[in-house]
Amino acid sequence: MNVAAIKLSDNLKVGDKIQIKGHTTKLEQEVKKIQIDRKEGTEAKKGDHTGIKVSEKVRPNDKVFLVE
Repeated sequence: MNVAAIKLSDNLKVGDKIQIKGHTTKLEQEVKKIQIDRKEGTEAKKGDHTGIKVSEKVRPNDKVFLVE
């Protein structure tokens, strides 16, 4: 299981589409689960430290973007 730990710079909710980019990472997927302080939720706010299950390996310093 792969998980991305992210400090949010904007709000995020289940169902949003995100893109994760890095030197060797390029991934686009829908957010299916969000954890805040090890508790599952449906949305997270700017400044929250969250965990998101991802389909591929991600690395420190990869950037996360909201796809609109």
